[in-house]
Amino acid sequence: MMVNQTSQRQFSQRQLRVGELVKQNLGQLFLRNEAKIPLFNTKLITVTEVRMTPDLKTARVYVIPLGGIDTKETVKILTEYSHLVRKALSKRLDIKFLPKLTFVEDNSFEYAEKIERIIKENKYNDKEKKRYN
Repeated sequence: MMVNQTSQRQFSQRQLRVGELVKQNLGQLFLRNEAKIPLFNTKLITVTEVRMTPDLKTARVYVIPLGGIDTKETVKILTEYSHLVRKALSKRLDIKFLPKLTFVEDNSFEYAEKIERIIKENKYNDKEKKRYN
């Protein structure tokens, strides 16, 4: 049996299911400020995606703060206090292994905005060209 390269990069149903479960629960516990991170309000954080490793032992948690402000600082604080987030998560999730949480900044919104800006600029430039031709 041959294994093609793409199948190894795709996520299994189990990874996707557990990732979604972790994402929903993190979102809820952030909304309710259950992680109890000192001097930090988790209500302003959106969890955009959670990707599980194949062994389900580690979760890469993509986050974005409200308005995309201080993303690096937010990731730094969440990483520093990931033990508190994990503890709060353990009270919500009943799974065999509670994954280790790795926080990552989600740049997809910035990227989407950048692409939108480029498209608008191109449309504007096309209009200008038509006007003078």
